[in-house]
Amino acid sequence: MAGIILPEPSIRPFSAGFLRLKEGVFRADIARAERMPFNWEKKGQDIFRPKALDKYPALREVGFRLLSLIRRHEGKVYFYGREKIVGMTDGNPTGMYTTVFSKTIRGLDAHSHAQGSNFALVVDEHSARKELLECAAKTMYGAQPARRLVSPPFEVESYLNQHIQAADWIASIVGRIWAHRTQPEQFKDHEIVDRYFGNRVTALATNSRVEMRPNKKRSIVIPSVANDTTEQTSQARPTLRYSILDKQQ
Repeated sequence: MAGIILPEPSIRPFSAGFLRLKEGVFRADIARAERMPFNWEKKGQDIFRPKALDKYPALREVGFRLLSLIRRHEGKVYFYGREKIVGMTDGNPTGMYTTVFSKTIRGLDAHSHAQGSNFALVVDEHSARKELLECAAKTMYGAQPARRLVSPPFEVESYLNQHIQAADWIASIVGRIWAHRTQPEQFKDHEIVDRYFGNRVTALATNSRVEMRPNKKRSIVIPSVANDTTEQTSQARPTLRYSILDKQQ
């Protein structure tokens, strides 16, 4: 899972900044769709395609500006991923998602604990909604509870939520970076994504990792997460972190 972590005071201004970025870059597309910018979305997988990034510098600039926006608002990139064996048919995709989701919550919980803050989690809609929310509740209240998570995740419509859309863009970038790093021969065309965004993502990432298989017959799996969080010093009273999660297929 991959996305962003933002201090609580930056949540509103970040969404406004992202909306301006989206409107400025995709003005013609929004006009053709006869929609308003706030309820129009373009998926990251359609923006950060390797051939398009190579051909159109303006699309590379979209990614640079998004990462700069996160940095300007004192944000971080967060991701957690696992590899699976190439060629294996995953007979339990929901099980994979719940495992990754649980690990993601624990990673965010550890980050929030270190910051002396609590966090809330907002997620995009998913077909396994019930299972994911049950997984979150179990992680929150189980034998080793994620004590910094103040509530089970909130699920929202992505086309109306600028933070979820930003999370989706980050997830697309992160997913392609790690596809290339783990399977460079299979994903040769993804090298351009790693070349332009890899170091920038690494510089902004916190508490993030990809669990690697010990053998070479593997492929990357990164659903995705985006978080908005309230930075808080350890001397102060714990306050709310607001998190946004998106799942990259």
